[in-house]
Amino acid sequence: MAKKRVLSGMRPTGKSHLGHLHGIFENWRSLQDTYECFYFAADWHALTSEYKNPHIVEENIWEMFVDMLSAGVGTGENAGCLFIQSQVKEHAELFLLLSMITPLGWLERNPTYKELLRELKNKDIHTFGFLGYPVLQAADIIIYKAHFVPVGKDQLPHLEITREIARRFNYLYGKEVFNPPDALLTEAAALGGLDGRKMSKSYDNAIYLSDTPEEIRKKISQMVTDTRRARKSDPGEPKECNLYPFHRLYSPKELQEQIAEDCRKAAIGCVQCKKLLMENLIKGLDPLWEERAYYLAHMNEVKEIVYQGTERARQVSRETMAEVRDVLGF
Repeated sequence: MAKKRVLSGMRPTGKSHLGHLHGIFENWRSLQDTYECFYFAADWHALTSEYKNPHIVEENIWEMFVDMLSAGVGTGENAGCLFIQSQVKEHAELFLLLSMITPLGWLERNPTYKELLRELKNKDIHTFGFLGYPVLQAADIIIYKAHFVPVGKDQLPHLEITREIARRFNYLYGKEVFNPPDALLTEAAALGGLDGRKMSKSYDNAIYLSDTPEEIRKKISQMVTDTRRARKSDPGEPKECNLYPFHRLYSPKELQEQIAEDCRKAAIGCVQCKKLLMENLIKGLDPLWEERAYYLAHMNEVKEIVYQGTERARQVSRETMAEVRDVLGF
């Protein structure tokens, strides 16, 4: 029985951080065992906000693939297919055709669009490309006839637009060319950034996978913790602390429990808590750093993996577009 297909992509707009590792890469790696997975560098999507600096997109693509491979994405017996969006021109053709049938109101009401307009105030993103982002995303997904897309709850409205576009195409042209993809809801650890907001490249508050142990120690020492603990003698609440989710990922269970108990009794201060995390986090990242060093030293191998994946993606997308053109009569 053929495996069902999963597709997801990531914009290469900056370095990968711990939020990406635990929120995206680990999930992608696990999905490879059950599904036929296609994972891509969404470089055209990156241009919706980085159109003034296209050179950084190219630079970030290869570092992103190194991070993905280091985390086990695209490796092993059931390796996913890794590819670059802009190297599969059929994405652009389907995007153009879908844009002809997508009602403008669907895009203007998209809550993610409104949220990003507020979040990226420092960038001029009042462009057609940015407004049409969901249409290109729909093309990315349905051109591979993906059954599932791994998303968080906040991304469900975006995926629903993809489903609506697929259904509208099928209705207008009287043939079930595309199957509306379903969501694979992912529950990722909620990791805050150094300042307590969500960890984000945009906020410059992240711990990056490429950071050195020295950089990690410095960043953790600056992290916001439980803001109610003005003094060491004030009791804290681990559930409200920005630091504790990292302990849950990187510290032994016994230590997690001890830290939680001592924090509530003010028997441990934030400085000591941070020092314990520093060493456990560095130890936990050692295996990934070893893999990362290997791939950085063997970039030809990385590029060959992506080249082979891109060829596979072209093959699948060409088959879909042949069917689309036939339905349209072109």
